[in-house]
Amino acid sequence: MNLRSLILGGVFLIQPLSAEVNGWLNWRGPSQNGVSQETNLPDTWKPGAENQLWKYDLNGAGAPVIANGNLYIFGYGQFGDDPAQDVQETLLCLDANTGEKKWEKRFSDYISDVVYNRYGIGSPIVDQETGNVYLQTSNGRCVAFTAQGEPIWEISLVEELARLTFPNGRTGSPAIDGPLVIFHCVTANWGTTGPARDRFYAFDKITGELVWYSSPGIQPVDSAFSMPVFGQLGDQRVFYAGTGCGNIVCVNARTGQPVWRFQLSQGGVNSQVLLYGEDKLIAIHGKENIDTTSKGRLVCLKIPTEYPAEQLVLDENVELWRNDEHIGFTSSPILVDNRVYTTNFTGELISVDADSGKTLWHEKLAPDQIHASPIYGDGKIYAPWFEGTFTIVKPTDEKAEILSRAEIKDADGSGVKLLAAPTIWAGKVYLSTRAGLYCFGNQEGKYDGAPAAPAQAPGEITQLQIIPAEFAIAPGNTQEFKVWGLDKSGRRVNVLTEGLSWQKFIPPTAKVKAEVDATVDPATGKVTAAADAKLSAGALKVTFGGMSATTRGRIEASIGYSEDFESTELKMESPQGAKVNFPPLAWLGARVKWWVQDKDGSKVIGNRLDNVLFQRTMNFFGGEEMNDYILEADVMTDGNRRIKSTVGLVNQRYLITLVGNQNILEVSSNHERVKTSVKFPIQANQWYHLKTNVKANGDGSGSVLAKAWPKGADEPSEWTIEVPVKRCHPQGAPGIFAFSPQAQKQVFIDNIKISASH
Repeated sequence: MNLRSLILGGVFLIQPLSAEVNGWLNWRGPSQNGVSQETNLPDTWKPGAENQLWKYDLNGAGAPVIANGNLYIFGYGQFGDDPAQDVQETLLCLDANTGEKKWEKRFSDYISDVVYNRYGIGSPIVDQETGNVYLQTSNGRCVAFTAQGEPIWEISLVEELARLTFPNGRTGSPAIDGPLVIFHCVTANWGTTGPARDRFYAFDKITGELVWYSSPGIQPVDSAFSMPVFGQLGDQRVFYAGTGCGNIVCVNARTGQPVWRFQLSQGGVNSQVLLYGEDKLIAIHGKENIDTTSKGRLVCLKIPTEYPAEQLVLDENVELWRNDEHIGFTSSPILVDNRVYTTNFTGELISVDADSGKTLWHEKLAPDQIHASPIYGDGKIYAPWFEGTFTIVKPTDEKAEILSRAEIKDADGSGVKLLAAPTIWAGKVYLSTRAGLYCFGNQEGKYDGAPAAPAQAPGEITQLQIIPAEFAIAPGNTQEFKVWGLDKSGRRVNVLTEGLSWQKFIPPTAKVKAEVDATVDPATGKVTAAADAKLSAGALKVTFGGMSATTRGRIEASIGYSEDFESTELKMESPQGAKVNFPPLAWLGARVKWWVQDKDGSKVIGNRLDNVLFQRTMNFFGGEEMNDYILEADVMTDGNRRIKSTVGLVNQRYLITLVGNQNILEVSSNHERVKTSVKFPIQANQWYHLKTNVKANGDGSGSVLAKAWPKGADEPSEWTIEVPVKRCHPQGAPGIFAFSPQAQKQVFIDNIKISASH
């Protein structure tokens, strides 16, 4: 497995469209700043007004994007009679002129903690070269489709890179640059990327193979959905973005190398940054400031103009100005000439001089604001507001002239939530709301888009890049690589096939000196894992012409895997003084959350309680393509009659747990989609054996099966719980789960086994 599921590999997928792809291809528009160059845009609008061209019923919170007359939008809905199992996220393709549906793709949530009314908070993006469409769903499923809706590839970031999910469900938008599509998320993976960090992952936009990953910040305190904004730094292509650790970061867009960071706030930075001239960057946040007790700030930074040899940490001296007036939250600002326009918590539209930071005016237009960003076109600002107000404003240096105000209401008279920025295309404005997508403006309008920038010819090869940058294969499988020669600016020159020298490699800085249990062809780098290969992880190195590059990978669990931890040497000491060691290196995200330790005369794995952030943890050790397998283990919760924890297994995207405090055996996926339980008395410090299976039917439905019994007793002949599911997850990785409320009581797991279903 290559960290992606390539669904279609036909030649037609990799050929650019015959005509240039143009339109509003990402949610921030062609200039990356929320500004359209179109004219003859509408001055007024109200729902049902004469210039309303159409409305499509969709619960949306992300901006639509438009390419060659096709509109793509992310949302969710209830597609059936069941208010739980029939709720799915959806990617829609509509005719941008008529609103007629062309195709639709639906996605079921799984093993996340996303609250359902936070679904659909994000936008797709369209590649200007191919017309392909990319999206990250709320639970970290990254998908790629052709303009006609044919699937290309799919990646489950949760199962393959240990992406963390959050109740707020915010995913933002991918970004595209050259051959790469870049996704932004928080992960706790393995090895050097085991600690939780806000990271960027770049995949080949055609194949879905991982090209690079980057950890430019520090430990995050929040998720963030800021999309990269691209620019040039010397002869290097870079991007700028906010992160969940409160930094503004600059990253090399072609290699993932961190370039610099600046601590802007103490919480996640979600708003898009603005590039102003060649050496200025304007950023806004709505969290706690780092040097005052107030929240929110708009700043202008003087940013480096030369590419540094190593990552810089910029200090407060780079601030050219700061504005603490009327500023706050997650709405992204827009930049028009030397004016910054933004909104704040309390429903104000604000104009700021981009050269001095001085507030020119602020106009109260609504009660409050959350997330929704204004856009600008034809001398007007189109501004949605959280509680259902939509305004069209003509800004001047002295004031905001209100041209139109609309109140968008539900059937019960309450305001409809507006969370997305509008979109401008061909004389029309598109407004996504929780009650539908509106289109208004000029039916006969034409889009006059900017042509794609011509690609520069690459220079000589000065560096190497291995694809994939990370891999995971099961025993009995193989992995092949491509080695790209890059020029000094990171542009691809050509794929190298001759004169390469491959070997296993242990980085000098590696804390764990480990190698992947597989053979490596010294000429091609092809990795072959024997049928009896052990769970393991390590790096590979390729050398060519005095240059070198590395990749890393894992042998992951499959049918036949078992683990009793008895071979683990307990050579470390926990903060409490117990003899411990790390769990298997190839387990995702486990090294900072679990210890192997002694328990009842055996070596077992127990969750760590030294960090309350990890009181809930889910860790995978197999591949996302697995299905119809038996996963079982011995499990125990510490505690007493009043306080017990939850322990369980993950089988094919279903969570099967013994919930100690409730004395139940529970099956869930997302708790608001699938959640069923039966009574099961659970004693603290008592070992139980938990056995699970997921059976899919031929019609897309299926059943989740589980049984539990005291360890040492006879296995029950019948399943303790059988949960029928309307839309059965067809595949999913095996894993373990622990929840220790307030990090008070441990859980323990032993004798893990994966076997074929009979």
